[in-house]
Amino acid sequence: MKEIQLKYGCNPNQKPSRIFMRDGSDLPVEVLNGRPGFINFLDAFNSWQLVKELKEATGLPSAASFKHVSPAGAAVGHPLSDIDRKMYFVDADAELSPIACAYIRARGADRLCSYGDWAALSDVCDAATARYLKDEVSDGIIAPGYTDEALEILKTKKKGNYNVVKIDPSYVPAHEEFKDVFGVTFEQGHNDFKIDNELLGNIVTKNKELPESAKIDMIVALITLKYTQSNSVCYVKDGQAIGVGAGQQSRIHCTRLAGNKADNWYLRQNPKVLGLKFVDGIRRPDRDNAIDIYTSDEYEDILRDGEWQKVFTEKPEPLTADEKKAWIATQSGVTVGSDAFFPFGDNVERARKSGVQYIAEPGGSIRDDHVIETADKYGIVMAFTGMRLFHH
Repeated sequence: MKEIQLKYGCNPNQKPSRIFMRDGSDLPVEVLNGRPGFINFLDAFNSWQLVKELKEATGLPSAASFKHVSPAGAAVGHPLSDIDRKMYFVDADAELSPIACAYIRARGADRLCSYGDWAALSDVCDAATARYLKDEVSDGIIAPGYTDEALEILKTKKKGNYNVVKIDPSYVPAHEEFKDVFGVTFEQGHNDFKIDNELLGNIVTKNKELPESAKIDMIVALITLKYTQSNSVCYVKDGQAIGVGAGQQSRIHCTRLAGNKADNWYLRQNPKVLGLKFVDGIRRPDRDNAIDIYTSDEYEDILRDGEWQKVFTEKPEPLTADEKKAWIATQSGVTVGSDAFFPFGDNVERARKSGVQYIAEPGGSIRDDHVIETADKYGIVMAFTGMRLFHH
C-alpha cells in the first residue's frame, strides 16, 4: 500500500491527513483492523522502534505502552511474580508467554497513564497477550505478526474497531529524516545510535560493581529515553520501567516526576493496597483510579461515607504519610537513566530516595565532580555514557 488516508491530523481541524513514503515505495505497515489515526501512527512508529531495539539489545521479548508519543512504560519479558499478578489483575493460574509478561509489566509501570494506550510488541502477538489486552482500555497495537487466535480476540475489542497494525520487522528507515514546522522543512540523520553493554563501561564512581541485572535495567532505561519526549528521566527495576518523567523543562523536575511515579508503583505492593477489597464487577480503570486516590494525599476523597461503598466492600484503613514514607524507604535495587547530563547533585539526592543504586547518564556537566561526589556519598554506581538522547 502506497498511502493510508487518515481521518484528520493531531486535531479534527487539521485536514487533509495521510501517511505515505516520500520515495513512492510501499508502506512498511498493514492495518489488519480498525482505522488508526495520526497520533496512533506516531505512537505506533515510536513504540515499535523502542521494542525492536530493546529486543536486539537484551535478547528478551520486549513491550511498550505509549501515550501521546512517549512511553508510559516499557519492559522485557521476565516472568510475573505472585505480587505482580495481584498488582496487574492477572489470574493466579493464567498461563502467560514471555511476550505477554512483557506487555503486562510495561502497562503496569503506570496503569493510570496507560489508560487508552498504544501497545507495541517486539514479537508475534499471541493469544495470551491478546486475552490480557482484551480487558484493558487501549487504542491499538503494533507487532510484527499475530496468531490467528490473537487476531480474532483483538477484533472483538471496541465493538470491532480496535486498531491492529502489522509492521514488516525487516524494514529499515532512510538515513535522512524530514519534518515540516510552520512551513519550514527540517532535515536530520535518523538516530540509529546503538545502545548496548559497551556503552556502560565508563563507571566514574568509587563503587564499580555493576551486576548483569543492573546492566539490563540501564539498557531498558536508555532505550526508553531514546523514544521519550525530552527532557526525560526513567526509573527501572527488574527489566521494567517503573517511572518515566517526560517533557519537563528542568532536569530535577524530570527526576522528581519519574521518582514520584516509581514511588507510586512501589506503593501498589504495600500489603494495605494489595488487601483492598473491591466490590464485585468493578472495572479495571475504576480500580486503578481508586488505588491512585487511596495512595495519594487526597485519600479522604475515596474513604468518606457515601464514596467508599461504591468501590470497596469494607472501608479500608488509611495508608498514612508515615506508613508511605517507611514503605518507600524499603525500596532498593532501582536504576535511573537520564537523556542528558545531571547538572547538579540534587538529581542524585532525589533518585536515592526512591531506592536508586545505579545511574546511567551522559556526563558532561561543568559540575560532574559534584554529581559524582553525591553518588559516592551513597555508594551509588554511576556510568557516563557520553551520548545525549534527546527526542522531539
